[in-house]
Amino acid sequence: MTSIKKAIFLFAVLFIVTGLVYPMTVTLVSGLLFPDQAHGSLIVDNDNRIIGSTLIGQNFTAPQYFQSRPSASGYDATASGGSNLGPTNAVLLESIANRKIELQKVGVTGSIPSDLVTASGSGLDPHISLESALIQVPVVAKARNLPEEKLKSLVLAESVDSPFTGAYVNVLSLNRALNEMNQSSK
Repeated sequence: MTSIKKAIFLFAVLFIVTGLVYPMTVTLVSGLLFPDQAHGSLIVDNDNRIIGSTLIGQNFTAPQYFQSRPSASGYDATASGGSNLGPTNAVLLESIANRKIELQKVGVTGSIPSDLVTASGSGLDPHISLESALIQVPVVAKARNLPEEKLKSLVLAESVDSPFTGAYVNVLSLNRALNEMNQSSK
């Protein structure tokens, strides 16, 4: 067998193993062992419609919902990324000031946590800090005509405590639980 034939044979074998067999095996095994994660951690409503993912943030602007972390990519998963604006950039500082004003307009009071006014590096962060969720409780409670303590209990029940990042809340999951709570109380 000549060197060219050996090279072509080796290329074909490696192509089949690394380009077909391995990816297909990993896809099948992950689909069997981790079906939810392998398919994007999608959230499906009662009508079997996909309404989002636990991994990708969504924009909530109505006062009866908890607001997500701002996104430099417009919550578009195909355009994931930050704004690349430095901490002293005038455009960034202006957008932070505008976000604070908007939050104050809807009724958020006190010191506003940074994750409610600054975008994450990916622009798709589905979580906010527990502090950011709790500061929104009075606004959402007023908009939904709910007792603040009941809403605060829901936020705490939906929160996850991490030794690395502290307590955080998935905004889509929290807003879904809020809708379910409202429907069950009717």
